[in-house]
This record gives sequence, structure tokens and C-alpha cells, in this order.
Amino acid sequence: MKTLIIYYSHEGNTDFVAKKIADKIGADTLRLVPVKKYPEKGFAKFFWGGKSAVMAETPDLEPYSIDLASYEQIVFGFPVWASNITPPLRTFIKENPRIKEKRIAAFACQSGAGAEKAFGKLKESIGIDSLAATLILIDPKDKPSDDNDKKIEDFCKEIF
Repeated sequence: MKTLIIYYSHEGNTDFVAKKIADKIGADTLRLVPVKKYPEKGFAKFFWGGKSAVMAETPDLEPYSIDLASYEQIVFGFPVWASNITPPLRTFIKENPRIKEKRIAAFACQSGAGAEKAFGKLKESIGIDSLAATLILIDPKDKPSDDNDKKIEDFCKEIF
């Protein structure tokens, strides 16, 4: 099944996982980049990122070119912001409403909690009832572990 991993990474954790999954299953990747970057440090990072996520903002993205028709499966990856998906994913979903016709899976990176709620918001944004598979990791780049590697391996088996 031809798979595309579409993701947004703020601090590198989601990028780290997206590349691991892509290597294991031979998937293509599309990293979403907002035109206006989010703050990377301190209070501003949490305030603006959380506000954008809670308010369901859809920021402009750097141009991307992808033929979605050639993929049967889409895997979304994102950091969890205030129990939500990140705004760049919301923009992509809004710009590509036909993705709901694909098999959809998702993975989330978080430092605390909220991924389950974020998966619910993802399904709601796409307009689907369920995800083919989900994966939740705690700071996988910054805190590598055998447990995270096993979870990634199991997720890859589930989606491939």
C-alpha cells in the first residue's frame, strides 16, 4: 500500500519519528511548514502554539506539491498542543478534503498528555469515524528508549 506521511514538527520529535517510520515501511514524507514560524522558546511558545491549536487556526503553509491520488494511505504526525492537532495539519486537511477517502493512521508526540483527545480532533477535522492505527510517544527524540522503538515497530506492522 503506497503511503504518505504528512507531518508538522516543531522541536524535531515528530520529524524523528516520521523518518523512522518512512525508513521502515518505504513511505514518502511531506513536512508541513507554516509561513509564519511559531515561537520556539519560553512562555511565547506555549501561549501562541496553544492558542492557535485551541482556536482551530489554519495558518498559511509554505508551498508543497504532492499527488494525493497516488497514495492509498495517509499517516499524519504531529506534536500535541493543548490536547489538539497542530494548526498546520488543520490547514492541510482543509485544503485537501478528499483525504477522507484514504486509509488514515496517525502518530502523536507529547511531553505530557492529550494525544487521545487530539486523535478525536483529527478524526473530526477529516470527517471520519476511526483511524486505522494510532501511536503515542513521549519525547521520542529527546528521550530515546527500547519501549519507543517497539511501539514504532508495532505501529509499522499495523499500517503496512
